[in-house]
Amino acid sequence: MLLTLKLRLKDRHAAELNRQARVVNVVFNYCNETQQKAVRTGRKWMTWVDLKRLTAGSSKDLDLHSHTIQQVCIQYDRSRKQHRRPWLRFRGRKSLGWVPFSQGHVRFDGEAFVFRGARYETMHMRAIPHGAVIRAGSFNQDTRGRWYINVPVEMPDDAYAASGTSTVGIDLGLKDLATISTGEKIAAPQHYRRAQEKFGKAQRANKRRLARAIAAKIANARKDHLHKASARIALAHGLIFVGNVSSSRLARTRMAKSVLDASWSTLRTQLSYKAIRHGGRMIEVDERFTSQVCSACGALPERRPKGIADLGIRQWECGDCGATHDRDVNAALNIARVGLDTLVAGAPL
Repeated sequence: MLLTLKLRLKDRHAAELNRQARVVNVVFNYCNETQQKAVRTGRKWMTWVDLKRLTAGSSKDLDLHSHTIQQVCIQYDRSRKQHRRPWLRFRGRKSLGWVPFSQGHVRFDGEAFVFRGARYETMHMRAIPHGAVIRAGSFNQDTRGRWYINVPVEMPDDAYAASGTSTVGIDLGLKDLATISTGEKIAAPQHYRRAQEKFGKAQRANKRRLARAIAAKIANARKDHLHKASARIALAHGLIFVGNVSSSRLARTRMAKSVLDASWSTLRTQLSYKAIRHGGRMIEVDERFTSQVCSACGALPERRPKGIADLGIRQWECGDCGATHDRDVNAALNIARVGLDTLVAGAPL
């Protein structure tokens, strides 16, 4: 099992990492300029192998690890192909710092990470099992100039507790972040809504450092809430079905702020890898009509809450069987049913 640890480094390492990041930008811009010239002159486009040959032997002059230069070439080629562009934007002084490293060139000595003979101590340390293999990772900088180390670690398969055996459906929403088919509801704290007035004042006063600090605080609070909620769900349930509500579409409506603040995509991603970590699975299913179909009798009654127009209707009664439903719980139950029907029909995990 591969787990990536992101740990904040102590501020005294910033000067050296900033220097290396500037040199990384030089290498990246050289690759970009070389690719740009190749395209404009009609020559063969540069691959990472070609770029690695062109930058070979520059490690000593640049005072940068040779494998870091190779990783920059590999990442440049990968990013160019991913974005399907002949060349990329040049990295300047406003670009966030980034220093990649290869497997075997960063080791953990029990207290700190060692790279190029220098020890990098972290603010907080997570337990790393003895004998765990550290894969290729990177140092990266955030908008406030703080540095982090991203360490992919090969963990044993039995490093985490097994998940429960129950099956649940989850309906994502705005008033409640997630409603589970068991009836449990996870609140939506609305981190941005609570801080938007203070954030707006900082922006209007052109206090950039304060605005960045507020934005980072909002992002960290949201991430912490999502991590805790997804970890609890993944540990308690073995098979999780989640509705495929599209946040990108709703982000173009008047509900855009609330949709982006809820961060459904991040929650689904966390549920997916945490379920696998504990031996379970998370599957997205089609949630059309799940809030309108009666979860008790399976009927689609004539009188039912329909679409965005009836979002204010939170309780409704089925005209066929008389069952009373909470709109979100009913949708979660139907999502679980649709998910199980999908698996019976032979859809792959």
